[in-house]
This record gives sequence, C-alpha cells and structure tokens, in this order.
Amino acid sequence: MLKRGTSKYLPKPHEAKVHIKKNDIVVVISGKDKGKMGKVLQVFPRKGRAVVEGVNIVKKHMKPTPYSSGGIIEKPAPIHVSNLMLYCQRCKRGVKVAKKFLEDGTKVRVCKKCGEIIEPKE
Repeated sequence: MLKRGTSKYLPKPHEAKVHIKKNDIVVVISGKDKGKMGKVLQVFPRKGRAVVEGVNIVKKHMKPTPYSSGGIIEKPAPIHVSNLMLYCQRCKRGVKVAKKFLEDGTKVRVCKKCGEIIEPKE
C-alpha cells in the first residue's frame, strides 16, 4: 500500500543521491537557460530535481485570495540535476566534483580540475 502522493517508481529516500546541495552556486549546462548561473533554493533528491534562482522561470496564474491579490506570478520551477554543474570560484566555470576526506575526518566535495574545496555558502 503506497502513501498518498508517492510513486512506486521513485527511489526510496535513502537511495536518492544528488551531487548538489541547497545554497550551492550552479551553472546550467543544457536547455533553454544554458549558461545561466544561480543559487540552489531547494533540492528534491527523490525526484532528482532542484529549484535554482533565476532559472526555468514559469508563469503561474493566481486567483485573488483574502491574503494576496491575484495575477500572473513568475517563479522558478524545478530543473533536473543532470542539467546542472557546480560552479568553481577558482576555475570560473562549471566543474565535476570528487569527494575527499580531510585530516579531521570530514567529507568534502572537491573540484576535479584545481582541487578547490566546494562547500555551500550559508
């Protein structure tokens, strides 16, 4: 028996893995917004998608409510993570990342080109 709103085709929560995190700076590598950069606002690991600031903007028609006026609202929609690459500050472009352990045992993401540690800015 599946819970409401779930799909039997989605991976289980512990199996879903994505290479980006919230607050990362990413570059879009394919699609209508190719070349744009933005900050990751939200990540949906089970669906393999992320919401990026200023990328994949859609128009939503809203009815007026007692709390807000109606109209056409533009907002970012989720984009598939395969179309995103992490941005390296030193290389000044989108890069592949590797995982590495530091001396104190913490696991970090590292740029494969230059070795720069890539961590999201809070």
